[in-house]
Amino acid sequence: MSIRERLSGNEAIACAMRQIDPDVFAAFPITPSTEIPQYFAQYVADGRVSTEFIPVESEHSSLSACIGAQAAGVRAVTATSSCGLAFMYEVLYVAASARLPITLACVNRTLTGPININNDHSDSMGARDTGWLQLYAENNQEAYDNYLQAMRIAETPDVRLPIMVCQDGFITSHAVENILLEEDAAVKAFVGEYRPEHYLLKQENPLAVGPYDTCPYCMEHKVQQAEAMKNAKRAILDVAADFARTFGRSYGFFEEYRMEDAEVALVLIGSTAGTAKACVERLRARGVRAGLIKLRVFRPFPAEELAAALAHVKAVAVLDKSEGNSACGGPLFAETRCACYDLPHPPKMIDVVYGLAGRDCAVEDVERVYRRLLHIVQTGETGPRYVHMGQRSKQEEVL
Repeated sequence: MSIRERLSGNEAIACAMRQIDPDVFAAFPITPSTEIPQYFAQYVADGRVSTEFIPVESEHSSLSACIGAQAAGVRAVTATSSCGLAFMYEVLYVAASARLPITLACVNRTLTGPININNDHSDSMGARDTGWLQLYAENNQEAYDNYLQAMRIAETPDVRLPIMVCQDGFITSHAVENILLEEDAAVKAFVGEYRPEHYLLKQENPLAVGPYDTCPYCMEHKVQQAEAMKNAKRAILDVAADFARTFGRSYGFFEEYRMEDAEVALVLIGSTAGTAKACVERLRARGVRAGLIKLRVFRPFPAEELAAALAHVKAVAVLDKSEGNSACGGPLFAETRCACYDLPHPPKMIDVVYGLAGRDCAVEDVERVYRRLLHIVQTGETGPRYVHMGQRSKQEEVL
């Protein structure tokens, strides 16, 4: 039976970790994910978990320790944010190419330059091509539920890739919300035991992990890794189906909100979905057929499924909470527009980069985006495809 509780997003992740009781947790604190190892360290001190907790001197070291532990045959987890994830950059690729299903709680925070500690998605989006699976949460409940599903997805035999469980820094990580927790025994049974087929300490089958890969073999291994990312789509849906049967909450690649007859729609990631849903209801009350798609899974990217969900929409705005620095839009826009390219009648599409470094996004801001979409539908003129919203600039006038 589910347990009603009130927790912050960081507490929810730490609680999920406690219930799973991983073998190793290597961590170096960085805002706004610091509370996760802080809460977990208390669980260790109180004897509530059997985890080997390793306080290290840097984020590079924390992931390196996880790589060693996971390669040895045990479950390893860590948590980080922003520059911490950037400091791990080298070993993110190592973990993925070695096919080690490490679980990383990423509390999204803007990357330094200029220095800032508030939320956007520049850290995890900067790591989007490292070979890690990526799940994103709108609220604390989803952060908890995603974490419970993450290990089973990552450990699926034909996947075996590391996974990031992402949530918005401060917005969900530090905000307290009502949440449903599951009983410890039920969580342990759902996640199951980790039983790797190959690992360093398996004496009867010695192997090397992460050796130099020469030209005649390396590309074949990268193709296997790419195929594993494709296989993860099935694993995500299979685990979600079992999660729904076990705990009664349903998940997929994304959530479709009021999309059944939508004429205009948004595609976005994270906590802004709650604000956008309020705007959709306001517009629906006025007779506007507005909808939105909140992406939960960014890696692997659900291109075919997203295109099918947008096929009947006339105009779409992709909301990127990360600047792509490509001069033509953000990362979510690039993926979404590419997904819709082969549709017989693709929707007109624009990209709105917003919320950088924690800039607020209110219901009224989202409504301006919908008004822009309605104007596109009425006139047939798309106008500028790549704009920013929320900054002090005349460019805002195009919305």
